[in-house]
Amino acid sequence: MSRINTNVSSLIAQRVLGNNGSSLSSSLERLSTGLKISRGKDDPAGLIASEALRAEGKGLNQALSNAERADQVASIAEGGLQEISGLLTELQGLVTQTANTAGLSTAEKGANQLQIDSILQTIDRVSAATSFQGIKLLNGNLDYTVTNVATAVSSFKVNGAKLAFQGTRDVNIQVTRSAQVGALLLSFGGGVINLNSTAAASAGAKFVIEIAGTKGARELSFTSGTSLANVRDAVNTFKDVTGVSATVIGASGIRLSSVEYGGDAFVSAKVTNAAGAVGSGILTYSATNNSVATPGSAVAFTAATNPVKDFGQNLSATIKVITATTRGKIAQINTDFLDVKVELTTTAAQTLAATSPAFRITGGGADFQLAGEVSIAGKVSLGISNVAVRALGRQAVGSSVYYLSNLGSGRELNLVNGDVSEAQKVITNSISEVSSLRGRLGAFQKNTVGATIRSLGVSAENTVAAESIIRDADFASETSALTRSQILVQSATQILGIANQQPQSVLQLLG
Repeated sequence: MSRINTNVSSLIAQRVLGNNGSSLSSSLERLSTGLKISRGKDDPAGLIASEALRAEGKGLNQALSNAERADQVASIAEGGLQEISGLLTELQGLVTQTANTAGLSTAEKGANQLQIDSILQTIDRVSAATSFQGIKLLNGNLDYTVTNVATAVSSFKVNGAKLAFQGTRDVNIQVTRSAQVGALLLSFGGGVINLNSTAAASAGAKFVIEIAGTKGARELSFTSGTSLANVRDAVNTFKDVTGVSATVIGASGIRLSSVEYGGDAFVSAKVTNAAGAVGSGILTYSATNNSVATPGSAVAFTAATNPVKDFGQNLSATIKVITATTRGKIAQINTDFLDVKVELTTTAAQTLAATSPAFRITGGGADFQLAGEVSIAGKVSLGISNVAVRALGRQAVGSSVYYLSNLGSGRELNLVNGDVSEAQKVITNSISEVSSLRGRLGAFQKNTVGATIRSLGVSAENTVAAESIIRDADFASETSALTRSQILVQSATQILGIANQQPQSVLQLLG
């Protein structure tokens, strides 16, 4: 057909040329930008997926930066604690030196006390000065705030607790088995030690018994007629050496008890010479009730040539419905959401009951966001306690509680005229507390932060790789498409020229 009004061939060529030109422009854009998706129309579903991956990757990279920052914070805190640890070691040496009273003049004791005062001041200065961008790290600023502490709680330590925004967390304790001391009953059948007539007839006949505990042993000798009160006092004289205390029970018994509670604590009695002592012998206590002696368990004094021993018992308890690790009267749990250590009073540790709450955590702690998603699951919380001298080395002695600050001049545990023995216990407790805190910070850096950095690094790489597959241009494919589009554009252009010339052939029909 020959028409000149409508050149259909030209229209077709123009359409094809337009399509090829669009493909050529698309290939040029992808090759120049390196992106397969520049706008939503390129791939709507791919754009949605790639934007989600891009946001996730950004969060992961920031979490990686957060983890590195957390490591820096912990390193600065560790530096301060390392210096304090060295100062505490110096204190230990000074106290031990001062205990050598026969070889130390009053002037030397005073000089040692001046050193101790200087060390205490330095510890306080380090605890107050150690900071990260103005955030104090060792003055209790990053410790947890606790309220509603029950009377059943003797002491507690919150090492970590994840709290929701402006939230609180109650710590509930359920005692399921009582804590006990190791205990034995020496039954003499009367208010005094009574050796039978045969033994009494022997010159210098004595009842000889060896008392042993976790700290050591002592052998004690008693003559006929020694009162139970004197026996008690003799055993208690060596309480710090043996770890065993004594009380008079009823009219004819002496109860020997380990000073400490728990499965490691024990009391042992071995009769070296019974000397015909009158009485039931050595009795153990009921396993379920440590205040009730079991008559059927009596070992006669003459038969106690081998030690009769009784161990204490750790309490069993749950904290927040989680079975706690226990030692004596202490219960502890360490989970991702809560890490606490609680020591109960003697009454509470021996009563099968719930304490709800034992205390309430209302805030505080050092929170680090170590995951791309901001949530409680991606947060790590760490408590850094106050290491000032007024907070270190807690040592309960009767109704008094001593801290490292009590070693200062004029205080109860000063080196000139104070209790040096208790002073050393306070220092030992302080060293243990600081070492424990350093250990927790080290574990946080090595296991939590270190593992997080490695994991986040892999996740960030994989996320970027996934986004790249969706969004980035494949240059090999796009180069081939560009070459194809260039050829097709050139071809379509030539064909369009031919199509535009075709109507001219109709003019030949006009002659």
